Amino acid sequence: MGRVVEVSGLRYRYDDGTAALDGADFRLDAGECVALLGPNGSGKTTFVLHLNGLLRGEGRIEICGIELRAESLSEIRRRVGIVFQESEEQLFMPTVLQDVMFGPLNAGLPVAEALEKAMHALSMVGMTHVADKAPYHLSAGEKRKVAIAGVLTTAPEILILDEPTTFLDPPGHRELTRILASLSQARIIVTHDVHFARARTGRAVFFEKGRISADGPLEEIVQRFGWDAGP
Repeated sequence: MGRVVEVSGLRYRYDDGTAALDGADFRLDAGECVALLGPNGSGKTTFVLHLNGLLRGEGRIEICGIELRAESLSEIRRRVGIVFQESEEQLFMPTVLQDVMFGPLNAGLPVAEALEKAMHALSMVGMTHVADKAPYHLSAGEKRKVAIAGVLTTAPEILILDEPTTFLDPPGHRELTRILASLSQARIIVTHDVHFARARTGRAVFFEKGRISADGPLEEIVQRFGWDAGP
């Protein structure tokens, strides 16, 4: 099993000087799924935004053996797909199909090939029936699934989901769990939802004040930090 993410000594400060990350080290293997746990403001989202260069701090990041540098940024972003907590941030075209086609078209693929990839991705998340709908007509769960489809069109090797269960009802939780179980990509799930994390992974990483204070079996970390009842 190959290493797909390797992070060493990652540090990042906000413009006001506040340390958001203070020397984070992290590893992820191909096909592995890990939950990132920790209080609000502990650095989880800041950390994952570094993995495809949306933020740039100090330290070393390798994605699939490629060091993240300015010249490798486009290749890194092809390999790392992020589904944001607010799905609306990724849905901005008049129809669902246009939204999901955006990535392949932006990468220079012909329209016919982009259409094929988009319909396949929508099929993977069970959303082909909304292809012609406007995204703003969808429920929160449907928007989340469409956002995932849009990321899947570029065939990333690593999928990052930031608080994916936000606004989802119990059926939405179950459907999202089913979708993630069907994917072969390595997955990083930023979440406060321990029940959802249990359904997807046995490994957790716990963030505190910009540092990774624990990395290991999810149940051990949940018990150690009293996270079972939430933050």
